[in-house]
Amino acid sequence: MKQDSGTTVIKNGQLVDGTGADAVANAAVVLTDGVITFVGAEADLPEVPSDAEQIDARGGTIMPGLVEAHFHATYFNIEALEDLDIKYPVEYVSLLSSVNCRLALECGYTAARSGGCLFNVDYWLRNAIEADLIPGPRLSPSGREICSAGGLMDWNPEFRKIGMEGLVFIINGVEDARRAVRSLVKDGVEWVKTYPTGDAAAPDTNDHHTLCMTFEEMNAVVQTAHNHGMKVTGHCRATEGIKNALRAGYDTLEHGTFMDDEAMDLLLERDVPVVPALYFEKASVIHGPDFGLPPAVIDGHQETLDGGAESALRILRAGGRLGMGGDYGFGWNPHGDYAKELTFFTKEVGFTPVETIMCATKTGAEIMGRGDEFGTLEVGKQGDVLVVDGDVVADISILEDRDRFLAVMQSGVIKAGQLVPPYRTEVTVHG
Repeated sequence: MKQDSGTTVIKNGQLVDGTGADAVANAAVVLTDGVITFVGAEADLPEVPSDAEQIDARGGTIMPGLVEAHFHATYFNIEALEDLDIKYPVEYVSLLSSVNCRLALECGYTAARSGGCLFNVDYWLRNAIEADLIPGPRLSPSGREICSAGGLMDWNPEFRKIGMEGLVFIINGVEDARRAVRSLVKDGVEWVKTYPTGDAAAPDTNDHHTLCMTFEEMNAVVQTAHNHGMKVTGHCRATEGIKNALRAGYDTLEHGTFMDDEAMDLLLERDVPVVPALYFEKASVIHGPDFGLPPAVIDGHQETLDGGAESALRILRAGGRLGMGGDYGFGWNPHGDYAKELTFFTKEVGFTPVETIMCATKTGAEIMGRGDEFGTLEVGKQGDVLVVDGDVVADISILEDRDRFLAVMQSGVIKAGQLVPPYRTEVTVHG
């Protein structure tokens, strides 16, 4: 990914650095060759070259680029999970996913961790973004997901005699689990996404209190993935599924919905981050009826929303780590609405704006394994910066309006926002 050359000074704004520290008024940030070389009060601004580029924050906010920690690039605002199953060819899915990546960047998300991806497209998306062939967030790919036979993602009846090629690996036992991970090893993904538990979307067979994978299968996934330097995460709603994932050595939990005291102790002991993805539940309750979700499903999403909000606040107050990622890509929870998750956690769950931003920047980068590169505005880190026309501490919902973004920067290069230069791409032809 291209880095800016020269010096850029961003000033006349309040600083929210992503570390959880209080906002600093009248602050400035200096980038040199795409790397942060100064962060602090504008009164302490060091001398900079006379030809340095100047960005006026207009009294707004200077903050880190956001990190979407549960990103489905190949979910294209579907109306049912089944719409992902052999409905579109990989070529069209690839085109749609590149559009979603560009949208995420325009929404202020300079980095993202994939939460599952059709055809392992996210591996190639990452490469294209890093090569500046398409705009998008820095991306940690996870490829196809792993689900046990009869589990949440295995909805095709046996008489159809087909698998879930492209979407998930269906496993039945420990050897299948190892085989699936080894297939992902060959495709270069960083994360292995699994389905230890069910969901409110399947109340008749695999609801949100159901276990879908055995501990032995989960343990085999972790052992194999860790042996190859990959990390493991899982869709964990049911309490026992959360405990099984923590005991098996999972590196993060998706959702972590129903936590009891034992699960909390295990989580804090291992310092495992959780991505609650709660706005999906709220959107399901509000808009689900318009998309034909039955009452039993809506009721399950409401229970999940209530339990997940309670668990998330408890985790944060106990010193645990939470990332922000809203499971976007459904018709009632579409791409582009990413920052609604931040508003929800601040205004309805009880996080302070600064805490929410820390989760959406610092912790997100840590989940990606790149907390030393970006995620906070600190000297030595990449210049992934979001300059917002407005006070996001006073009203975090400003982040929902990408028209308020003056600049979305990656390594000091303005990629989106009001100040972005005319879009150009340079293509090198090989051959």
